[in-house]
Amino acid sequence: MSKIIAIFNIIDIKATVNMKALIIGATGATGKDLVHVLLKDPDYAEVVIFSRRTIGIQDLKLSEIITDFDNQEALSDYVKGDVLFSCLGTTLKAAGSKERQWQIDVEIPSKFAAIAKRNGVQKMALLSAYGASAASRVFYSQLKGKLEDKIAKLGFVQYIIFRPGLLLRKNTDRIGERIAASVLKFLNGLHIIRKFRPLPTSTLAEKLAIAPKVFPKGTHVVELNKIVELECRKINE
Repeated sequence: MSKIIAIFNIIDIKATVNMKALIIGATGATGKDLVHVLLKDPDYAEVVIFSRRTIGIQDLKLSEIITDFDNQEALSDYVKGDVLFSCLGTTLKAAGSKERQWQIDVEIPSKFAAIAKRNGVQKMALLSAYGASAASRVFYSQLKGKLEDKIAKLGFVQYIIFRPGLLLRKNTDRIGERIAASVLKFLNGLHIIRKFRPLPTSTLAEKLAIAPKVFPKGTHVVELNKIVELECRKINE
């Protein structure tokens, strides 16, 4: 049975801004960049992250709930706020098996989202992937698509799905990622497949933070070629 190993910096913030953000996947490249963005954004009064280890950031707006996610119901009292950001995900190599990757990429975030919805969280922003589809024959695309569908059934008032392509992580040690990024940048320079240009995780984090503030109620899918166009203004769809 999992435990809340540590709770850092839980404070009662009386602020004029109106959003409390919850994040799972904050130790990943995009998630950690998102934490930095939200802490600087005055529209977010409080940021609560749920992760297996501390991210090492000290800020009065930040609370960390350290957990292994094995018993998410034990976290229920802390899963309360205005918007849930899910940046949780792994690779098959890191997971070690398709079963473990399914647990991390689908089971954990879908169960966490269900708890958030039950606790009155109205908005959710999900970091998915380009080509996500439950009908895909590609395992990774299929699991991302099934996660999207599972969360859609929960009925969040506002549900925003981001489907980026190749992400540029700071100081990445993934050789394949660096090679792919170099190839795409070269082709982009020749004005070939520009919509597939690599996206820095810092840019993606900025767009994730903006989304709950500008999209109306309902479900919205932001494909990779539209992510960089997202600006801090009301979107009428």
